[in-house]
Amino acid sequence: MPPAAYSRTQIRLHWAVFVLIALQFIFHEGIAEAWEQIEETGAAAGGLLVLGHVAGGIAILALVVWRLVLRARHGVPPPLPGTPAATARLAALAHGGLYALMLAMVATGALAWFGGIGVAAEAHEVLRIALIALIALHVGAALWHHFVRRDGVLARMR
Repeated sequence: MPPAAYSRTQIRLHWAVFVLIALQFIFHEGIAEAWEQIEETGAAAGGLLVLGHVAGGIAILALVVWRLVLRARHGVPPPLPGTPAATARLAALAHGGLYALMLAMVATGALAWFGGIGVAAEAHEVLRIALIALIALHVGAALWHHFVRRDGVLARMR
């Protein structure tokens, strides 16, 4: 039987991953410049920024894996009563897409940074745009539930 609510740990992990991803996006330009410098000279500047980005990626990986384990063990609340089946399916696909993109971002970032694989860096950039779009959809849906439907979905993650 699915739980009635997300656990405190699931909620905290959700917001911790959100903060880490936001920081990765905020400091994106510095990392992009470091990558360009590596391609041109073979060495990168901005060590602290680079270290922070790499550490952030590793932290995101650890927290996302933890979230997936909790999701498998604890489950997630079911869609609210009256939610159309198509809407519930779209929400499930969006959540699955978010997890897949987060994991793919870490994988392509690691392959690019540690393996020097240019095509992985290009994929990382494309995935970044896809992740931004899916996050925007996710936030938009949460706000729609909160302000238009007023159904309490957003409250489950607070």
